[in-house]
Amino acid sequence: MQFKDIVGQRVLINKLTEVIDSGRISHAQMFLGRMGYGTMALAVAYVQYLMCEHRIHHGEGAELRADSCGECPSCKKIQGMMHPDVHFFFPTVNTSKIEKPSCGEYRSDFHKFLLENNFYVNLNDWYTYSGAENKQGEYRALDSVELIEEVARKSYEGREKVFILWMPEHMKSLVANELLKTLEEPYEGTLILLAAENDARMLSTVKSRVQTIRVPRILDAHLPEEAEGDYMIARRLENEMQDTTETKRLFIDWMRLLFKLKMAELSQWVESIASIGRERQKLFLNFVMDYMRRSFSQTAANQPANLNTGDARFDTMFPSMVTPRNVEQIYESLSEALFSIERNANPKVTFMQLSFQLSKHIKNR
Repeated sequence: MQFKDIVGQRVLINKLTEVIDSGRISHAQMFLGRMGYGTMALAVAYVQYLMCEHRIHHGEGAELRADSCGECPSCKKIQGMMHPDVHFFFPTVNTSKIEKPSCGEYRSDFHKFLLENNFYVNLNDWYTYSGAENKQGEYRALDSVELIEEVARKSYEGREKVFILWMPEHMKSLVANELLKTLEEPYEGTLILLAAENDARMLSTVKSRVQTIRVPRILDAHLPEEAEGDYMIARRLENEMQDTTETKRLFIDWMRLLFKLKMAELSQWVESIASIGRERQKLFLNFVMDYMRRSFSQTAANQPANLNTGDARFDTMFPSMVTPRNVEQIYESLSEALFSIERNANPKVTFMQLSFQLSKHIKNR
């Protein structure tokens, strides 16, 4: 994966290549961006440039200041998912075929999954690809043992050893705690990259040990036509939720019910959200978090919220409900609910409890 194959992100890429060329590389970094922003593709391109034997530097004023050559042995191995010093870790799922899963059991399939999707991947597609049967994945104790043991070994080619951890927010606390010392004091020549979507569900002790690189949103209007395939596949489920009138109406109805708290109507709403399936419930919660963020931006920084729900009165009035006084509690409640849904919690109980919490927070603006 070369930087030229990344959709957008030219400003960020140029900063990354400058840091690598200067030799000032943090041993533990996290690429943080929402689904469809290309965090995994960016991480792989970053590693390929780092390990490239013949980096290409373009002239001043070029869109990309530098890139990997794509032709040296190191680049070829990374592009083919065959480099012995680049290791991938990711959430896995119990299935009828694998009772005690680990990354080792799924790694061959995961490599094929990355290649088939040109490294623009999302968790929902990975679960389908791996036969998750509507189950939720996570990191296992066996994964932390494998990573710690592999970090201690010498590199095969005498250069850097790289560990890419995709979706690390799906680590249980026990697994994450096992990796803290490795993140803080890795062996010389070791680079650990995290490619994450939501750091709110990660332990603060993990986040404090990595350098966070925020991957910005790619504006659709700037997408080249040839990038549409990979990028739009990766964002399919997100767009399915965010761009429909039905989803916006579901959000509006919910917010209005939080003021009334009429139990009969609220119960009907909870029944409807519980019936759409876990993956769509997760996307809906991310949608709500995005609208809360937009509302807070208008309240705190006078930036237009641009909710565009189709209900002008709601769009005018709702942003004032999210203030510096309650925004942290709102985000915390939404993040906890999202975490519960991912852990197969009962959606009716989760959304009813969340409704009571948000009602309290919004009224306490």
